[in-house]
Amino acid sequence: MHSILYVEDDPDLAFVTRENLQLKGYQITLCKSGTEALKVFNSSHFKLCILDVMLPQMDGFTLAKKIREQNEHIPIIFLTARSMMEDRVKGFSIGGDDYLTKPFSIEELVLKIEVFLKRNKVSTDSKSSRGIFKLGNYTFDYFNMNLSIGDKVQRLTSREAELLNFLVQHPNEVIKKEEILKDVWDNDSYFNSRSLDVFISKLRKHLSADPKVKINNIHGIGFILVIEQ
Repeated sequence: MHSILYVEDDPDLAFVTRENLQLKGYQITLCKSGTEALKVFNSSHFKLCILDVMLPQMDGFTLAKKIREQNEHIPIIFLTARSMMEDRVKGFSIGGDDYLTKPFSIEELVLKIEVFLKRNKVSTDSKSSRGIFKLGNYTFDYFNMNLSIGDKVQRLTSREAELLNFLVQHPNEVIKKEEILKDVWDNDSYFNSRSLDVFISKLRKHLSADPKVKINNIHGIGFILVIEQ
């Protein structure tokens, strides 16, 4: 049973969401504030976090940043009553992996949860060399979500690893935005398209130490991962 940290201060929404997720087979730990959630996170082991943005004592963004300082890989899904793109950009910039705007359906939330938890279904035995990629002077370890160059190791979030893994499957090949969104996000909506731009920017920074590795924008079409020989 997958253990999920769920942080929500609205008692009615929290009750309904927790009950429905438990019916789906998840083990839900509910916290009503950011400070309470951080204490619980520090003393327990979770597979995923669902964080409301507007929380008492410590907001969801601050909580996510503190969680990221301790765990760079755990998937984080934000919930918010606001749909402003600025909020999404801020959430992604501090390590969030996905976003849901209230009101949301339980089915949509479950689909997002499953996208991230599918990684945990990969057994240790399957972590073979096929999950290791050379990108110029970089080594990308997909299963361990690491990007290394020399003695420097960059930990990737779940979404960053999924996106880079898709790009390395198509090196030096123009990939349409819609293809990336449907494969990595499972949805090619406008907001997800803007989110993709944010994650592309983050990957570019991670890859900036080797000028032979670039993610170029093909205007009006998509992106291309260029690896010069």
